[in-house]
Amino acid sequence: MRLPEESRRGGDVAFVYRRMRHADLSRVMEIERAAFAHPWSDDLLARELSHDWSTVLLATEARPRPAGGEEEAILGFVIFWLVHDELHVLNVAVATEERRRGLARALMRQAEERAREHGARIATLEVRRSNAAAIELYRSMGYRKVGVRPNYYADEGEDAIVMERDL
Repeated sequence: MRLPEESRRGGDVAFVYRRMRHADLSRVMEIERAAFAHPWSDDLLARELSHDWSTVLLATEARPRPAGGEEEAILGFVIFWLVHDELHVLNVAVATEERRRGLARALMRQAEERAREHGARIATLEVRRSNAAAIELYRSMGYRKVGVRPNYYADEGEDAIVMERDL
């Protein structure tokens, strides 16, 4: 189920949300590598673009060019699956220099809104037990802990906290 290409929604009028294109891969991977000790590979991320159930949604913003005019800046992204009545969030990342602007929350809200429009009734995600900032963000958005996946992150043997919320 393909979701709309681009939109300006909600209270986040400064940001434009659109689906990732192959041409965006290098910038998205730059954000991914800066955000995570064990980032996704280029190939894995690029494959998400080919699945009907998967969306890589970008938050962008127009920025002035030194020579005049504007250019689009990619600020962050969320990767999510929409399968039947479930939104499953796989990854959220924001460029280091763009943090503390509410982008992660805005991206999550966009994913939830798009999923609701397509009949999703529940949202799920896994988060590293050690990622206190992300856990707090998700809790503040109404997610609750529903389980633990032991050694889910094989790279370090770290557990994942499974969280969900009703949409």
